[in-house]
Amino acid sequence: QVQLVESGGGLVQTGGSLRLSCAASRRTFSNVAMGWFRQAPGKEREFVAAIYWINGITRYGDSVKGRFTISRDNAKNTVYLQMNSLKPEDTAVYYCAADMGRGVVPSIIAAEYRYWGQGTQVTVSS
Repeated sequence: QVQLVESGGGLVQTGGSLRLSCAASRRTFSNVAMGWFRQAPGKEREFVAAIYWINGITRYGDSVKGRFTISRDNAKNTVYLQMNSLKPEDTAVYYCAADMGRGVVPSIIAAEYRYWGQGTQVTVSS
């Protein structure tokens, strides 16, 4: 069992920045995929970014490319999501997810992640 704890959400103005953190209790698999997803009220859960722990390969959703950066700190078992140039449409609950890495690149499909954090609210005011 892997426990994930997110932090760093909050209220920010349009154009501002936030950094989310996701601390994992342990890394059970030799290669772990860590992902960030978000869900706004009345909308489906959306892929944001993902990273392979073993080699740092990343993937990004089209709506955040060039603005968000995912990274990891091996010593702290923590993944970060640096969010810059935030827009009101980025407002959502952001979830951290984890599972065994299977492909060449990390999955963008929520159903392929078994472990989830509790979520952290990000609100971008216009």
